[in-house]
Amino acid sequence: MHKILDIIKDINYNKEMKINDFRALPSKAQEDIRKKAVNAVLSGKKQIEVAKLFGITRQAVGEWLKLYKTYGKKSLNAKRRGRPKGVTLDKKQSLQIIKAITDRNPEQLKLPFYLWTREAVANLIERKFKICLSIWTVGRYLSRWGFTPQKPQRRAFEQNKEYVKNWLKKEYPAIRKQAKREKALIYWGDEMGLRSDHSVGRSYSPCGKTPLVLGTGQRFGCNMISAITNRGHLNFMVFKSRFRSPVFLEFIKRLLKQSEKKVYLIIDGHPVHRSKKIKEWVKQNSKKIKMFFLPGYSPELNPDEILNQDVKSNSVGRRRAKNLSVSSSKYN
Repeated sequence: MHKILDIIKDINYNKEMKINDFRALPSKAQEDIRKKAVNAVLSGKKQIEVAKLFGITRQAVGEWLKLYKTYGKKSLNAKRRGRPKGVTLDKKQSLQIIKAITDRNPEQLKLPFYLWTREAVANLIERKFKICLSIWTVGRYLSRWGFTPQKPQRRAFEQNKEYVKNWLKKEYPAIRKQAKREKALIYWGDEMGLRSDHSVGRSYSPCGKTPLVLGTGQRFGCNMISAITNRGHLNFMVFKSRFRSPVFLEFIKRLLKQSEKKVYLIIDGHPVHRSKKIKEWVKQNSKKIKMFFLPGYSPELNPDEILNQDVKSNSVGRRRAKNLSVSSSKYN
């Protein structure tokens, strides 16, 4: 009986204090209220009554009571505030995470992510070292390690890395030596499609107002085939028809007319490049041209791909095409 009266006195005392925000109280005061609220409920008072008396929510009282019943009186004690000490990575652990991010992607490490984000790195740290860090802390670590968010390059997983290494170390140097002996020009060739609705880049605009770009509602496009030397000499041809053997053959003939030397043409394994018609023609004109093929799924090896990106991004992507205008040709 005396215990209940003491609790009621404490409740009345806290009521007079007029607690406006429980979170603003010192840790010890919060601990005191938690214990008194739980004792009041255990002494027979209803949770909603206790909540009103202490100026807290009924849900909070329910949570405290649940903690008390599950973990005992110690669960109501005040906890240390601020960032927990000791939850940091040492130098050895940091080096392991840096190596993992540099050498592997999340899928290879069986993480449920496609890209290395702060969340993915935090997940890796927790799984590897049982250390739970916030994404903001992980972001600070990444910045300290010299990592920045970047748009990733795309590379096909079908690519044969060993074949690519062999091509770079042996096959291409052999092509260069042979071209030097025959005083031939090495060209890198490729094709691409261009569309009127292609858009890249960003435009400044007031915050919250998406910029509007005017352009034709008609969708049209054309194709381009080009070849570029190591010194930047460029030959190209624009056409509207589908890319087939006659189109490629026409381009090769134009290329030979404009070149004073023998042509060494390095291209990818497109079916048109390997067609029977092209192979026979190249064989018949072996004194003028020789063709070599890049490893499969390896566009990053072809410098002509940089030209394609430049045309799409800095020409077509940033200037609005109003109509399709291509010089007359039997392939238009």
